[in-house]
Amino acid sequence: MKTQELLKMLKKAKCELIRNDSRHDIWYSPITGKQFAVPRHKAEIPTGTLNNILKDVGLK
Repeated sequence: MKTQELLKMLKKAKCELIRNDSRHDIWYSPITGKQFAVPRHKAEIPTGTLNNILKDVGLK
């Protein structure tokens, strides 16, 4: 999955962008109450990274 596709999922889940770091964006999930980092690049997100993000969001 590409970063842009993941960002669409995060917006549907009502996640909020907290801040922009140099290579990652820091998001907050109201479902789990956790903050998590999303890499900011156009390449595919590695499967393990994607699974960890989805767990932090509460979508997996």
